[in-house]
Amino acid sequence: MAHNHSELTEMLGDEAEFLLNHQCRTIARDQLCLPGVDFVDKVYALSDRNNRVLVNLERLFSHGRLGGTGYMSILPVDQGVEHSGGASFAKNPAYFDPENIVKLAMEGGCNAVVSTFGVLGAVARKYAHKIPFVVKINHNELLTYPNTFDQIMFGTIDQASDMGAAAVGATIYFGADNSDRQIVEVARAFAYAHELGMATILWCYMRNSAFKTGGVDYHVAADLTGQANHLGVTLQADIIKQKLPEVNGGYKALNTGDSSYGKLDERIYSDLTTDHPIDLTRYQVANCYMGRAGLINSGGASGKNDYGEAVRTAVINKRAGGMGLISGRKAFQRPMDEGAKLLNLIQDVYLDDKITVA
Repeated sequence: MAHNHSELTEMLGDEAEFLLNHQCRTIARDQLCLPGVDFVDKVYALSDRNNRVLVNLERLFSHGRLGGTGYMSILPVDQGVEHSGGASFAKNPAYFDPENIVKLAMEGGCNAVVSTFGVLGAVARKYAHKIPFVVKINHNELLTYPNTFDQIMFGTIDQASDMGAAAVGATIYFGADNSDRQIVEVARAFAYAHELGMATILWCYMRNSAFKTGGVDYHVAADLTGQANHLGVTLQADIIKQKLPEVNGGYKALNTGDSSYGKLDERIYSDLTTDHPIDLTRYQVANCYMGRAGLINSGGASGKNDYGEAVRTAVINKRAGGMGLISGRKAFQRPMDEGAKLLNLIQDVYLDDKITVA
């Protein structure tokens, strides 16, 4: 069931006017490459991507309820590795079966489904031609004792291609001790994926215990995540996945006392951003080469008000100039019909003509 504008507005509660009527006065919308039905023709086709990559990008944009809009709603379920199968699927053990993961993405009208080599490979013959597959090629496994945090490769690009995948996805922990190796590995993997005709999606995550300082978590700072996005597009990721920014001033916080970290310009904070969540996300879009690589934000962990939070995140992403959401735990840690409803809610934000780019 589609939700109308007044229903979506109601779900925003006290923030409705704050989010829906905001006008962005930092980076103007006419400076951005905005999502639209002709995005592949207007943006990706001007790049060095080969025809097969363009075909698969078009497949991603054409599938599901958002097909033909230029926006994306993607279901990612790689938490069986990243957060352990038991912890991720205890709420709904049906998702230990890979087929149910793909079924949820289809039932929810998604553009694509993201999961592991194992999950997608297990059901590829039945579903690879029915919904675009995005194979997540690296993971952070949590069995090493004590736990370490590193993204390591779990398979090859050839495997993803043989499976019929439309795209591959990877994570880099920017700021971590081992990010140099991850950057080199992912750059090589993405170059080969493009050669074979697959699109590329990069999870540009910040990871360093020093980024939590003074009681603030700067892993979700607009300035740091924006730079992570910029590095991701430099690696030729076609789509960037990033957490929604919640704070700013990461560079400033890490440049206190005797420490020297990165490079900053005061205009990042005075001219290019404000403290409004849409303006903070606009800065993330700007760092994706002004939107030439689409920004999709993550849906975040499951909580008490998943439906309202999902609508809020979608509104912020869309109004900032982003390309969509990639929402997993909010969708699969509940019965399938409720998960599909949540995915549909997100899609309804992007289908609502009254919710415009700020």
